[in-house]
Amino acid sequence: MKNRQIIMSQVMLPNQANVAGNVHGGEIMKFMDTAAGAVAMRYAKSNCVTARVDELEFHLPIFVGALVTCTATVVYVGKTSMEVFVNVEVEDLESNNGPQKALSAYFTMVAMGRNGKPQSVPEYIPQTEEEIQRHEEAKIRIEEHKAKKNRLA
Repeated sequence: MKNRQIIMSQVMLPNQANVAGNVHGGEIMKFMDTAAGAVAMRYAKSNCVTARVDELEFHLPIFVGALVTCTATVVYVGKTSMEVFVNVEVEDLESNNGPQKALSAYFTMVAMGRNGKPQSVPEYIPQTEEEIQRHEEAKIRIEEHKAKKNRLA
């Protein structure tokens, strides 16, 4: 699991928020993308780019001063792409309340060679029950996405 997961945290600052102190959604999306890219690069041992992000639904607001933690996990690997699940938790550091889930999303990352073209990535074999379940769910999502793409073509 070592090279398939990364955890990144940062405290939200005033320059990341609107005048009411709510952190911009785009700031959180960028942080999620950074975490997804970092774990994909670690796994593929190459540069990776974002090809797709599924729906983002914020479950609660994030304010200046909150500690935001992104946990990014590779859950599926194709020939040149990886699906990365990113979970975001937010914690008010001035209270005794523990971290709460703020949102999550699946990112499709593509490994890129030095020639600027997609390159193959190492095979992924899920080990734990949770890894197997997420891997099977990813297969279904990928097939649904392919079918939708074909319908639109």
